[in-house]
Amino acid sequence: MGTQLYIITPEAFVLEDFALALKDALAGGPVASVQLRLKNASDDDIIKAAEVLMPICHAHDVAFIMNDRPDLAKRVGADGVHVGQNDMSYEQARDIVGADAVVGVTCKDSRHISMTAAEQGADYVAFGAFFPTTTKETTTRANPEILSWWVELFEIPCVAIGGITVDNAKEIIDTGVDFIAVSGGIWNHAKGPKEAVKEFNALFKA
Repeated sequence: MGTQLYIITPEAFVLEDFALALKDALAGGPVASVQLRLKNASDDDIIKAAEVLMPICHAHDVAFIMNDRPDLAKRVGADGVHVGQNDMSYEQARDIVGADAVVGVTCKDSRHISMTAAEQGADYVAFGAFFPTTTKETTTRANPEILSWWVELFEIPCVAIGGITVDNAKEIIDTGVDFIAVSGGIWNHAKGPKEAVKEFNALFKA
């Protein structure tokens, strides 16, 4: 299958403007999933954003994942939820969203946490951050070697996250990682999100 793109939304945006930017990005080439990550928004704003953005994703055959909020993911009918180490346990998230939804788990640079998550039934594990990132406070720097280790030993997909851009992604792609999660590297790209998606997909093919 090769590496695929997993896009994360900015922390805050004007919904109408961002809906256009998302359409633009998804026109740039294949994207596996989009994660709605509004850390400081109200529940109403998160739901409203999901109601506008999820149909755009589905029209492009892209999975729509909610960050941190299995309750809201269930409510809006999202494809899944991503939970961090400080949010709630995998089991709690799974109980809320049900058996059919995707549940991904942040594992930072921990082999132990990732193996535990996989044993419990997580649909993917996420490692990072690999590079400095302005999107979130980086508490852990991960070594790309953890991706190679995972890919070699486990069937469950892994996601690399944290400061990844078109310019530094090659080292990460070379590990055989299943997904690369990108936020700033898409939305802050000098030539716009569509070009960013195009360039990432060119790297995957190369």
